[in-house]
Amino acid sequence: MLAILGGLMLASVLLSFCLGHYKLTVGEVVEVFFGNIFGSEQTWTANMQSVVWNIRLPRIALALMVGSCLAAAGASYQVVFQNPMASPDILGATSGAAFGAALAIYIGLPSSGITAFAFALGLGCVAMVFLIGRLAPGKQVTNLILAGIMMGSLFSSGTSFIKLVADTQNQLPQITYWLMGSLQAAKADEVVFALIPMGLGVLPLLLLSWRINLLTLGDEQAKTLGVNTSLLRFIVILCATLITAASVSVSGMIGWVGLVIPHLCRRLVGSDFKLLLPASMLLGASFLLLVDDVSRCLFTIEIPIGILTAVIGAPFFLWLIMRRERV
Repeated sequence: MLAILGGLMLASVLLSFCLGHYKLTVGEVVEVFFGNIFGSEQTWTANMQSVVWNIRLPRIALALMVGSCLAAAGASYQVVFQNPMASPDILGATSGAAFGAALAIYIGLPSSGITAFAFALGLGCVAMVFLIGRLAPGKQVTNLILAGIMMGSLFSSGTSFIKLVADTQNQLPQITYWLMGSLQAAKADEVVFALIPMGLGVLPLLLLSWRINLLTLGDEQAKTLGVNTSLLRFIVILCATLITAASVSVSGMIGWVGLVIPHLCRRLVGSDFKLLLPASMLLGASFLLLVDDVSRCLFTIEIPIGILTAVIGAPFFLWLIMRRERV
């Protein structure tokens, strides 16, 4: 199944290189891509090279990275919190990133500043959630969820206030479009910026996937097996938050990927986190890439990808619920 999902992702990548208002054949894409790498004799035009290397390659790479990371974060949160409705925005990282981006646009920062502000405020919001969760009495997991809802609501209110006072001619449309999520402005520097925190977050999740399975047994049984559940849960939440903040900072608010994809992968590979995590990453990458293809090819005007993920994700999630097998 993992091999099938990997093949689906590779096919999606090849299809994405060909699709667009400037259409290319598979042979032309292979020729431009590998011809530059191996220094073959040039038989392609400058426009073809610019489309493949400067426009579609960064966008495809960013779609793969964001889709896989959002799906991985959703699967991790669902295991840690033992909540099937947990998603990457459960601790307020998405709301914090949205506030940071809106603030950066309001004070007139360039695109690099918007990305940096979104990333920093996303992490800052979750840091405050952790502080509240540790200081409040009671179960820490419950405190984290409640604090995440509260801080997410607070930062959403801050974003609404910035939209209220922003310039209606330039700033407000830019803020609104960013909040809907898009990969239209994908650049190589954004790919490099997101790659580091995403790698730092995904690698520990992959290495600890066999231990994360034990969290499903409950804290008491996991402790008897020699697992420090508090430390493990902290590491998983930290890594999932890191990749969520990095994803939102470069793509805007894209929902449903982290909620729907892990549920579908459980039907394909089961609940073993060692298989669920890579399967979610592969399918999440393919899903977001194909949705991005639809967003840029369906109409002459590009549709924000956050709208399409909701339109596709909500009915699909309802179908999963209705088709759920009885145990």
